[in-house]
Amino acid sequence: MQTNKKKYLSVILVSSFVVLFDQITKYIICELLPIHSRIEVLSGFLNIVHVRNPGIAFGLLKWFGNQYRIISLVLVSGVALFLLIFLIAQIEKNDKLQTFSFSLILGGAIGNLIDRFFLGEVIDFIDVHWYSRYHWPAFNVADSAITVGITIIVLYELKIWKGRKH
Repeated sequence: MQTNKKKYLSVILVSSFVVLFDQITKYIICELLPIHSRIEVLSGFLNIVHVRNPGIAFGLLKWFGNQYRIISLVLVSGVALFLLIFLIAQIEKNDKLQTFSFSLILGGAIGNLIDRFFLGEVIDFIDVHWYSRYHWPAFNVADSAITVGITIIVLYELKIWKGRKH
């Protein structure tokens, strides 16, 4: 039982750190940078911007009716949080990598849910691009945590799958 407590403590600590870091960075952006403004960090590659995403990843659903969009996004986020908590409960006690990965995803989901719930949209501020040829949609710390968590899980599962083949 002690190991299970450690697993959940780890989930709480990592997820809380992600949420806190995400919300602090968004607060700083809102305080220091007017909406739709940008600061060039690395010429031709990286800007800090202040944009709002009323939809989900890559701006999907942003044209959905406002009241229905917010309700739908909060509802979907709530279901996703429930599913993440369920999956975390299924992780074996000593599987620290999966626990860490799902904790990153959980923290990122909570960070963006806070924005959706209180603002009706998500604050994004990291703008990666390749000169004027390619622009990745702006993102934030929560999005980054989700992406890193998913990447670790996929690589982990590929390693297990590859190990089973041999």
